Order: sequence, then structure tokens, then C-alpha cells
Amino acid sequence: MSDQLPSSADPVETDELVPDDDAIIAVVVKRSLQMLALLLVVAGGIYFFLSRDPERRPEQKIRAAAPEALPAKAAALPRIPFRDVTAEAGISWIHENGATGEKLLPESMGGGAAFFDYDEDGDEDLLLVSGRDWPHARKAGRHSSALYQNDGRGKFREVTVEAGLTTDFYGMGVAVGDYDADGHPDLYVTGLGGSHLYRNHGGRFEDVTQKAGVAGAPEDWATAAAFADFDGDGDLDLFVGNYVKWSRQIDFGLDYRLDGVGRAYGPPVNYVGQHSRLYRNDGGKFADVSQQAGLEIGNKATGVPVAKTLGILPLDLDGDHDLDLVVANDTTQNFLLENQGKGTFVDRGEEMGLAYGRSGEPTGAMGVDAGRYRNDADLGIAIGNFANEMTSLYTSQGGDNSLFADESITEGIGAPSRLALKFGMLFADFDLDGRLDLLQTNGHLETEIAKVDPSQTYEQAAQFFWNAGEGSRATFVELAADHLGDLKKPIVGRGSAFADIDGDGDLDVVMTQAGRAPLLLRNDLATGAHYLRLRLADPKSPNRDAIGARVVLEAGGVRQERQVMTTRSYLSQSEPALTFGLGPLEKIDSLRVIWPDGQEETLDPALFPPDKTHRVERK
Repeated sequence: MSDQLPSSADPVETDELVPDDDAIIAVVVKRSLQMLALLLVVAGGIYFFLSRDPERRPEQKIRAAAPEALPAKAAALPRIPFRDVTAEAGISWIHENGATGEKLLPESMGGGAAFFDYDEDGDEDLLLVSGRDWPHARKAGRHSSALYQNDGRGKFREVTVEAGLTTDFYGMGVAVGDYDADGHPDLYVTGLGGSHLYRNHGGRFEDVTQKAGVAGAPEDWATAAAFADFDGDGDLDLFVGNYVKWSRQIDFGLDYRLDGVGRAYGPPVNYVGQHSRLYRNDGGKFADVSQQAGLEIGNKATGVPVAKTLGILPLDLDGDHDLDLVVANDTTQNFLLENQGKGTFVDRGEEMGLAYGRSGEPTGAMGVDAGRYRNDADLGIAIGNFANEMTSLYTSQGGDNSLFADESITEGIGAPSRLALKFGMLFADFDLDGRLDLLQTNGHLETEIAKVDPSQTYEQAAQFFWNAGEGSRATFVELAADHLGDLKKPIVGRGSAFADIDGDGDLDVVMTQAGRAPLLLRNDLATGAHYLRLRLADPKSPNRDAIGARVVLEAGGVRQERQVMTTRSYLSQSEPALTFGLGPLEKIDSLRVIWPDGQEETLDPALFPPDKTHRVERK
């Protein structure tokens, strides 16, 4: 007999195995009966022990504790009555995304907004960025970004054509900065298939994209952008984030679908990413220095670009007076690009705790903002994530800006923010009490999402997290609709920006929508709180608006710090002025400016009475 086991394909003579099987079965049956008897004895003992009548113990009553009440300091939640003044203010523009039912990914992303003083009359005007209809499905009429001029009292007049902003392309985001140092704020509008730089000639714009060398490649899908001095030479360079490699053919090839609905706006996970670009300002013309700056970060296994950028935030994390970059990437790791000097960067996101979500996974990151919301040395960086992912609130540990932890749950933001699909993120002191609040703009991608996920809706209300301050159980408390007025209107939210549009000292808000009109909200705060607003200027520097400067104000024993940085949120820019809430205080104790090159200047607080906007020029 061969000692090789039969294969499943070989016939086996079963009668040859019967005698051995009988012996084995007999042994197995005997042992099984013995084991069963033992188990019955043990089970009987357990039953006797549990059912015996022991000495009765006193009855225990368990009371369910009510949720812990908010501490006294946070008990009186403020009313911040935002009022929808979109039509009343004269805003009639509607975002165009080109949607005709084909469900092409760019249609779902929306556009940004910018508050800036284009005509230099002292108030904040408004730019709204639009997409366009698709070349393969041309509709009657063309749509472009819209510029609205502010009369100083919060009333707007459209001046798009007379200002020269009529280029027709699929726009996404916007950056504002005086790149040529002529005293006029210029515009860079990002887009799909090419971006545009507009030079401001005192209220009239000229498209200088090709001359300046910042169009990008035809295959670029540019999203967020920022003007800032990244190489320390004084003039403003330009950082441009790109999203994914996209075309109509790629989109249809991936063919994302929702059960029972049909084609859908799919996530970017199966799209190839795109490298960000850094354009160095060489006297008004730009050079693409992305590769030598260390921005072409590839997947270690495949070499393909890692970045899928939707949000960027320049800030000086390490206090060395050059600007680093937080880069929010959608469904891949976030970057913390540490500036090594002269505009070269190293990604330290993983080691500093900013790259991933709480469980070590990449998130669907959208908009980003940062602020010292505790009024101490700790910095908070908020990133809005996709639906069913909490907002990330990365907070530095013990004032050490080289180590962050996601404290969204303990700070009161995590659980309330989980369901919403988050885009715009803004830290600002909306009630002027001296503490930074957090405003989150929400909206889904899919019009019929409720059919497949009852927890979701297409239109979603914004969320306002009021800063309750030190001594509270959680720093942030979400305010309900009856405390916020029209801010809680459900919208298809995307970008967001703030400015004092009517000169009353409190901060008003615009929130853009995908394929719809924006929501312009006037803040009708009536608490009587005092404030101080500062507009910094450095006329002798190419960086005339002092982008990157920091201001430290102390009043009533509280230290507040703000940074001059218009780039924030999602594809958007807020006003450059800094707003400090003072609450009931009628004077400040000290005021200090740290200019972008690190030079510090202490100002006389007596020269800065509250309830005004002051211009601070560098000596």
C-alpha cells in the first residue's frame, strides 16, 4: 500500500476503512458520554448555587443622573441675531456649476468668496467666485465671478464688468494680495483647467496671468490659494493647492452610483492627486519653484502625488518668523509644511499629529482655520471633514506647537459636528466677548442623499460653536437656532468669509452655496460689547498689508492674539482687519505688534480707544 494520501480526484474503496472506523467511533462515543456526564454535574452545581435562597441584601436603587448642567459662566448663552440681508443688500448673483444631470465631480465643489477693499474707500467689497456651464452642454448666457462694491453701510452694487473681471472660465477659489506693491489689492482666482491673476490698477483689473507666469497647467484643478512672503524677501509669493486629476472621461469611467438613485458625485479616493504649486515672486513675475521647495510629495509605494488639497492656511507655527503651511487634503493625509527658511518646506504632519483623524485614518478634509481660542499659548487648528466624520480640532499641547492632539470631543465640537458635511471653517469673536468662536458651514453633495442615508439631507444648517471660556466643562457650546436667527437656515453650504460690512464693529458673514445664491448675514449684535479693530500697514515694505504679522492685546487680565491672514476657511478670504472683542471693558492695557520679519513694536494703549477701527503703520 502506498503511504501517499488519496487526492479528492482518486476513488477510495470504503470497505477497506470500515474495521478501523468502528474501533475509533467506539472510543469517541465512550469519551463523549463521560464528558456529557461531567458537564451535567457542573451545570447542576451552578444552578444550585445561583438559585439557593441566600441572606437577603438590602434593595439597591439606581438613579440615572441627569446630564451635567453647564457651569454658571456658560449658562446664559448669548443671542447673536444674524439676519439674511442678501437681497436687501443688493446681491442677486447665483453660483453656476454647470450641472445638467451628468453628476460631474466639479459641480459639487462650489465656489469661494472674498471680502476686500478693491476701491480703497475704507469698506469691504465682496467677490463671489463661480463655475460655468460645460463646453459640451453650452447653455444660453455665460457666467463669471461677480464683484460687488460696498457703499460703506452694507449695501452693494455689482461692478463686475466695469471692474474688468469678465474672463470666462470654471472658477473655484480666490486669493487677495498686493503682489506688485503698488498699494492696490490684486486677485488670483483659481479654477479647473487654469487660474487667473488680475492686477488692480486702482479699481480696474487687468488679466496678467500669462505675463506673470501663474496660469498653471491645463490639467490642473486649482482650489485654495494664498499670497504670503514664504521666502522672506519681503514681497508676496503665491501658493496654489491642486485637487485631483480630473476629466469628464475619467469621471464617467469611474461611474460612481448610489443604490436606487443612479450616478453620483463620487469621493476622490480613486482619482490621482495633484501636487501643489509655489510661485516665487521675482519682482512682479513669478517662477514655479514647487519642486525645489519640497512640495512634490509622492506616495512612498507608488510615487503618485499625495496631495488632494481643498484648504490651506499659512501661519508661523514655530515662532521663527517665516510662514509654515497647514494643508487640508481630502481622503489622504494632511500636511504640515514647516518652512525651513528661504521658502523650502518639509512635511511634518505625521510627527506633529496633524496628518490623520482620531483613529489614525485620513479624513475627507475641506476647510481650515486656526486661532488661540483659549487665550493662552495653545493654538487650535480646525479642519472640517466629510459627513459622519467629526470636525478635527488639533490643539497644541502645553503651548508646544510641535505636538498636536485632536481635542474635538473634549472641547465640545466632536459629537455635534459628526453628521454634517463640513466645508467652511471660521474662528472669530462674533459676540465680542474676547473669545474666539467657531462657525462651520455645512451642505451635502448629493441632492437625493436622504433616499440612501436618512441621517443626511442635501441642505444643512451651519453650526455655531460659542466659546464659553475658561472653567467650562467644554470650551465650546453649540448654539441653537433661537440664538442665531437666519444663520441656521439650511443651505448647500461651501465657502465662508467674514468682515464688518456696515461699520458697526461686529463681524458679518457670507456663506456660498453650490448652484445657488450666497447667504449674506448681517450680525445685529445688541449686547453693548466693546471692541477694537486694527488695520496694519507697512508702506516701506513690498508686503504693504503686513500679511503674517501678529498682534497681542491685553485687557482686563486677558491676553488675545490675532494674525493678519486673509486666507482661511474653504476657497475663501476674509477681511485683513483684526477684531478684538472687549466685552464690558472700555480700555485696553497693552498692545504689541510682531511684524512679519520678527521686529516687535509696543504701542501706547491710550492712543487706541475702543469702538473704532485704527490704522497702524509701521515706524
